[in-house]
Amino acid sequence: MQVSPEKLSDSEAPLQLLLFVDKRPISGEQIRQIRRHLKELHGDCDYELMVVDVGEQPYLAEHFKLVVTPTLIKIHPEPRQTLTGTNIADQLTNCWPRWRREAEAYLAHQKAVGNGAKTGQTLTAISAITMEAELMQLSDEIFRLQQEKEQLQEQLQFKDRLVAMLAHDLRNPLTAASLAIETIELGQSDTDSRASRFTPALTSQLLKHARTQIQGMDRIITNILQAAKGSISKLNIQPQKMDLGLLSQEAICQLQKQFQAKSQRVETDIPQELPPVYADLEQVRQVLVNLLDNAIKYTPTDGTIAVSILHRTTQKVQVSICDTGPGVPAENRERIFEDRFRLERDEAKEGYGIGLFLCKRIIRAHYGEIWVDEAAHTGSCFNFTLPVYRS
Repeated sequence: MQVSPEKLSDSEAPLQLLLFVDKRPISGEQIRQIRRHLKELHGDCDYELMVVDVGEQPYLAEHFKLVVTPTLIKIHPEPRQTLTGTNIADQLTNCWPRWRREAEAYLAHQKAVGNGAKTGQTLTAISAITMEAELMQLSDEIFRLQQEKEQLQEQLQFKDRLVAMLAHDLRNPLTAASLAIETIELGQSDTDSRASRFTPALTSQLLKHARTQIQGMDRIITNILQAAKGSISKLNIQPQKMDLGLLSQEAICQLQKQFQAKSQRVETDIPQELPPVYADLEQVRQVLVNLLDNAIKYTPTDGTIAVSILHRTTQKVQVSICDTGPGVPAENRERIFEDRFRLERDEAKEGYGIGLFLCKRIIRAHYGEIWVDEAAHTGSCFNFTLPVYRS
């Protein structure tokens, strides 16, 4: 008869055995074979065999530190003994005489001290096993709930911080774009006094400035929305044949005003004969702009940012964006691509800690790699690879 571990404490047999099995088809035959062998051996020795499925009772399996199945354990009377392997029936034949003597000695002792002690001691020994297994299960469940609580608290704190930073970061470009548009409108409504000032070139410049600010806001919002999707969602990658060199030049032009604001020099090494890559143009544009934006942020005034592209192998093209900023400590070069990770020195600075994480998701979705190295003299070099287009 198969007895559930929850009913172990009901057993008063002097010899009590636990047989651990799994859900393999062979397990049924193993149980029948051991039952037949016990029936042949037991004689007048009262015993009980309890079968435990390790899949249904993992904490009991953990309690007994099981390594393989099937495993037969004599749990009562003490001392415990474990039989395992493919020849459990043969091992039973060798162990049974000693187990029988131990059971008889236990019964004799119980008879000497009184039947009341027998039941009490048996229940205590068996109950201790099930209680310890249940405590292990409860402890694991409490630990899991604590982790979930901490994760939820972290997400709530991040959301509050995100909302505050988002409001701050969007205000500046929104104000700048609004001023540019209002200036154009003002010029168009007062043609008499300002006709000479609002030339087509100036209007075009104001429109370009407004467009740049709006693109900056769009980039911030895109980063936030992609981060909100979480790592379990797949990015919607739509790869196509594309000119990575041209896209890099466009990304540099897009941030030209930010380079000029800090008097930063941009050096490029983009070969003309680069092969096309197979990638999602807008997703890769986001990676380039994010990395360039970071380089601008950390490169001091009058510093240098270098953008280079190398046809690294017949299958990969590598982009490197190097700066003359403070660099990334060696111990943080792996962690810097984690979600919401920020260097200790940057805690007081603006930012979300998600830009590099998003870059990593995008590049990995293209089956590429992304990493950071120390620059030749000072600063950092962020590198990523993309697959070469094959017709």
